[in-house]
Amino acid sequence: MSDFLVDLGTRPPARRVIKALGLPIPLPRKLERSDAPWTDRPLEDLPVVVCHRNGAEFAGLTARTLTGAGADSWVIGTAEHLEPYREYGDAWGRRPRTVAGHDLPDGLRPKALIFDASGMKGPGELKGMYAFFHDRVRRLAPCGRVVVLSRPPEGAGSPQEAACAEAINGFVRSLAREIGRNGSTAQTVYIDPGAEKHAEPVLRFLLSRRSAYITSQPIHVTGNVPMEGKAPARRPLDGKVALVTGAARGIGAATAAALAREGARVVGMDRPGENEPLSRLMDEIGGSPLLCDITDEDAPEAVCGSIMQMFGELDIVVHNAGVTRDKMLANMDEERWETTLNVNLLSLIRLNDALQDLLNPGGRVICLASIAGIAGNMGQTNYAASKAGVIGYVRALAPSLAGRRVTVNAIAPGFIETRMTAAVPLATREVARRLCNLSQGGLPADIAELATFLASPGAAGLTGEVIRICGGNYIGA
Repeated sequence: MSDFLVDLGTRPPARRVIKALGLPIPLPRKLERSDAPWTDRPLEDLPVVVCHRNGAEFAGLTARTLTGAGADSWVIGTAEHLEPYREYGDAWGRRPRTVAGHDLPDGLRPKALIFDASGMKGPGELKGMYAFFHDRVRRLAPCGRVVVLSRPPEGAGSPQEAACAEAINGFVRSLAREIGRNGSTAQTVYIDPGAEKHAEPVLRFLLSRRSAYITSQPIHVTGNVPMEGKAPARRPLDGKVALVTGAARGIGAATAAALAREGARVVGMDRPGENEPLSRLMDEIGGSPLLCDITDEDAPEAVCGSIMQMFGELDIVVHNAGVTRDKMLANMDEERWETTLNVNLLSLIRLNDALQDLLNPGGRVICLASIAGIAGNMGQTNYAASKAGVIGYVRALAPSLAGRRVTVNAIAPGFIETRMTAAVPLATREVARRLCNLSQGGLPADIAELATFLASPGAAGLTGEVIRICGGNYIGA
């Protein structure tokens, strides 16, 4: 569904007139997205400014990521920090450029600003982060990226160090609100000691156009799940078998198509009543339709049997099937409660438990939650309970699957432009769209791109995570 203000904002004359008149109408920046297959160099020739403060530890990580992805690196740091950029720059034919003091060349609009905050010992050192962004945030290009890298507060060596690490998150969340009007995003990436290799694909994804609707996020990269070899940059899902529930329409259909685009053999599952759209989609992407009601008592056995018959194995599960049955609690009948909890949570758990024996080592489990499960929502006690239950299930399941190199993560969407939200009254829909940093709704493709990354070998560093994809929604932030 089209967003009138986003469309209007693509017209420079309209933006100029509204600005000149001083009208309080936000014109959201149309986000830069990519629906092309993954490529070796997603940051080809894009200028990125990086700052490594004294004691910072991530120069090797950022140098590998940026040079490998084709970025044009501008580096602030000591000779020690610059050496990895020279080393990898020689290998990739991309020599880094150094920045003296606070100067950037006239006309340079960085596509990303990266600050390496590792090694900070207390809040007094936060001023270096302030100074870096204060001098450069106005130069950030439209639809740019801000990333701050840090060690997590949970592993801090002192209360002062923990305070500093948490302060970084508050800074980044607030900066994300300020730059959202430009279509830009900001994230904090906390990296466990020894997990730098795991962080490289995560940083690469967050800097790319595929993360357009993810912002104001603290993301924790661990080494709990081993990463086998180098993560592929092209067709990362070649030969993998993926099951997507609720695949006939909306987010499920977009996810199935994105997985297939990157080489997965997709089994799209939906209710028998969705036979026509599901079969049409599977024909288009070369997938296999599976008609089954997830709430049927024998559904887990039937799904496992069908996958065994078709492929004999499974690598990726995307639990997308879900329903809403909204009503104020005092007016909610038992059927609405039972249906919502059964589809969104109980059936998900039953099916996922049954699929564990089929799931290969190195597998990926992705569950659709919601920001309603984080913040709650009026008239959605049933839905919010079910989605909060998904979050709790994912967090508790992650440690038990790590030994098999299997990750499990939750995606918590905000307002996404789907057939369901198109039926929302106009005034309510407009409020929901504007109630985030980016002042617009997301697209099913945004969820699909995140799900595809989480399904990839390079996402080994993320497990037990709940990643909001809501444009920095003010609710439940």
